[in-house]
Order: sequence, then structure tokens, then C-alpha cells
Amino acid sequence: MPMAAADIVALIETALPGAVVEMRDLAGDNDHWAAKVTAPQFAGKSRVQQHKLVYDALGGRMGGELHALQLTTQAPT
Repeated sequence: MPMAAADIVALIETALPGAVVEMRDLAGDNDHWAAKVTAPQFAGKSRVQQHKLVYDALGGRMGGELHALQLTTQAPT
């Protein structure tokens, strides 16, 4: 069963308080997502470190419930 956008957002917002998450369905199938995550926790971190924080928030769901996620991350300006 694919993950709904609201579930993905909830996981990220719970793990990264203050994060703003924008979701987009890339294929219209609720299985291929693009997420833009802006979070204060990203300040001073490399892109790889930022992405790891998001993947950690998803708790191992990548490749299972969450098939594909195109990720863009940034710290607030």
C-alpha cells in the first residue's frame, strides 16, 4: 500500500519540529513523490546530512511503503 502525502509530512514534521514540507505527486499514483523540506535543523549541515535527517524521519519506509521520493532540502532563510 503506497504512503499518502499526509503520512509522509506527519513523519517528517514529527522528527523535525518547525519543518515546512511541500509534497507533489510526480506520477499521479500516490507512489512517486517530490518533497521540498525546509527545516531549521538543516542549518550548517551538508545536503547529504540534511537528506539523512529526512530519511531517518521516514524510519526505513523508503523502498517499501514509500517507493520513490525526490528530495529537496534547505534551511530557512
